[in-house]
Amino acid sequence: MQTAPVGDVTIRVIAMPENTNPAGDIFGGWIISQMDLAAGSVATQRARAKTVTIAMDAVSFHAPVAVGDELTVYTSIGKIGRTSLTINIEAWARPRRDPGLRLVTKGRFVFVAVDENNKPTPVPEQV
Repeated sequence: MQTAPVGDVTIRVIAMPENTNPAGDIFGGWIISQMDLAAGSVATQRARAKTVTIAMDAVSFHAPVAVGDELTVYTSIGKIGRTSLTINIEAWARPRRDPGLRLVTKGRFVFVAVDENNKPTPVPEQV
């Protein structure tokens, strides 16, 4: 089992009661939306263009998130294609009064850079 996050802190947020599912845990869709926001920010910054999510690969849930947990999303750029970027992403949770982190969700999100007409546009070389 992975014991430490990989990547850069991109989003940190507190899980709130309105984000729960009927079982009382935080809804998985809310966690994925936080991950998509984080990955999209990284993709847009690197592409220097608007980016759109085209795939979420290998998303896996490892542990539940409780109300009040601090959710931190870590990102790293995995692959850069001609017009696409793959962002590796991990969500880790920490109970409010506990210093320990636990991996809750992991995945790879794929984005395509698009121009003002929403047509794919090349991702520039890193400078």
